[in-house]
Amino acid sequence: MKKLFSILFVLFAVASVYAADPDSLLLAEKSASEPINKGNCTCKGIPLYGRVKVITSSADFDVKIIEHSADLDVKVVEHTAGRCGEWQFVEHAPDFTIRLVEHAPDFEIRMVEHAPGIP
Repeated sequence: MKKLFSILFVLFAVASVYAADPDSLLLAEKSASEPINKGNCTCKGIPLYGRVKVITSSADFDVKIIEHSADLDVKVVEHTAGRCGEWQFVEHAPDFTIRLVEHAPDFEIRMVEHAPGIP
C-alpha cells in the first residue's frame, strides 16, 4: 500500500510541474540529450564563444576534450572571439568558465585550427 501511495505521489508531483509549465519536461529532456543549442550556439543560455577561463571548481561548464565526434569544434584565437567555437583564453574578465573533466561533461570539444563551431 505504501508503494502505491509513493508512486501516486511521484506521478502527482510530475503532473503538477507539467501543468504549471508544459514545456519544462520537454526542455529538460532535450537539454540532457542535446547539451548545446545548435540554433544559437549556446549551452545553459551562455554563448559558446568569447573569453574563456579554465578553473578547477564551480565552472559554468564541465568540458571534455576529445579527438573525434565532438559537440563543438573550438579554435583558440588571440583576438576578439566573435564566432561560434572561437575561444580566447584569459585570466581576467571571462565571458564563461570551464573545468576540464574526464567524466560527465556538459559537452565535449575538439580543438581545431580551422572551421570552429558545431559540426
